[in-house]
Amino acid sequence: MPFDAPRVSGPVERLFVVLGDQLDYQSELIHGLSEHDAVLMMEVREESEHVVTHHQRTVVFLSAMRHFCQHLQREDIRVEYVALDDDDNTHSFGSELERAIDRLDPASVEVVRPGSWRVLDMLSDAADDLSVHEDPHFLSTPQDFEDWASGRKALTMEYWYREMRKQHGILVSGDGKPEGGDWNYDKENRNAFKQAPKPPAPWTADADEITTEVHELVGEMLELEGAAELPRWPVTRQQALYQLDSFIKGSLPDFGQWQDAMWTGDALLWHSHLSPALNLKLLTPREVVDRAVDAYHRGDAPLNSVEGFVRQIIGWREFMRGIYWTQRKDYRDHNRLRARRELPEAYWTADSSMRCVQEAVRPVLTMGYSHHIQRLMITGNLALTAGVHPGAVRDWYLGMFVDGVDWVTTPNVVGMALYADGGVVATKPYAAGGGYVNRMSNYCSECRFNPRKRTGPDACPLTTLYWDFLARNRDDFEDNHRMGLMLKNLDRMEAPELEKVRDRAGEVQRAL
Repeated sequence: MPFDAPRVSGPVERLFVVLGDQLDYQSELIHGLSEHDAVLMMEVREESEHVVTHHQRTVVFLSAMRHFCQHLQREDIRVEYVALDDDDNTHSFGSELERAIDRLDPASVEVVRPGSWRVLDMLSDAADDLSVHEDPHFLSTPQDFEDWASGRKALTMEYWYREMRKQHGILVSGDGKPEGGDWNYDKENRNAFKQAPKPPAPWTADADEITTEVHELVGEMLELEGAAELPRWPVTRQQALYQLDSFIKGSLPDFGQWQDAMWTGDALLWHSHLSPALNLKLLTPREVVDRAVDAYHRGDAPLNSVEGFVRQIIGWREFMRGIYWTQRKDYRDHNRLRARRELPEAYWTADSSMRCVQEAVRPVLTMGYSHHIQRLMITGNLALTAGVHPGAVRDWYLGMFVDGVDWVTTPNVVGMALYADGGVVATKPYAAGGGYVNRMSNYCSECRFNPRKRTGPDACPLTTLYWDFLARNRDDFEDNHRMGLMLKNLDRMEAPELEKVRDRAGEVQRAL
């Protein structure tokens, strides 16, 4: 039975399109609509099939949309809702918008800037003179970022982050100097666990009737990847606020020191895992940052934890969005290092002889999530050093993570994880051997490979691939001053040893 969101007959003045990642309960744009206007919301198959998608990601998006629709109806806002199982659903944003325009004859069609070029182009093709509003959810606009980036030789996130803090008065004194005297506290935030950690129990949403119905509907209508189970993520603003409160009180105090650490069997640890709620717009970055800063001012969380968390929200998150919208549309297709290999099967199964890969992929399959170091230094690092095509990696992250939205996924994968943009985002490739994993986790102690060895049957595949990666891309890194020490170490390797590395790397790549 289609979702019960009855349509009201008759034309409208303004038709306001609200997408699944625009569920802003505090939106003045939406709440400013009159009785002559309507919101259009669309559940379409195409959004779960243009890349291979996790079951729980689709359930989260659709359930959150239906809850938001009910919220708008309680506010007496007219909603034209296209449900996934509507008989006349054409299952594309473009054609559904065309149908709505034909039916409602609006004087104007409006939308907040979508989260992807693809969707923006689709809506623009369907509606003549589509009016695009800047998204008030974010603390900066694409134009703000373009103005800041203009004339700079390099777009360094740290400098953008400092400007954001000064502009918005976050963790700065009256004269614009950083709280505590330093702009970041990375040196205090790179600890590894010496023994099994005991993090606080993670907050988990209880599935209500709407989420359960969506879960069953998606299982009937779509063939998706990942565990076809009810998701643990918030789908309403109230749930998202509960999750935020749980993080601030239970995890934020110790988040900083453990933010780069990994441990067997736990992909949540002290991380906030607020990105699904933030990317759906159930929470705003400003309220999240303010809660963290308030905890610091009350003495409930140390500065290194609060600053590290704030940097994720107003630094990396806003920086990545700026990169996405100010680069050309073909940014997603960049492949500076000429990587061509297919995505390893282990990314779909977690079936790997490498313990770190098992630990990083398994939570993606079971709940659509892993924390940022697992993403960057395990699944991202393996794809980088093995030479996997950036498009395949980007599509996996976009579809298989519940927080996957194009504006954040594409620059994180293409720029940060894979260095496929040649250094627009990252000043050097985030490549590392097994030594890094061994230092920051207990994975290697339970693995048959030796992280210190680069050749031989028991050599760590990451270590082997790391040296092979440096060797085959040496010319690309020759002028990168941050790669100097690594290249010097590579140059010390004698030719017979390098040949063994290359042979072993070929074996590893074929076995992935």
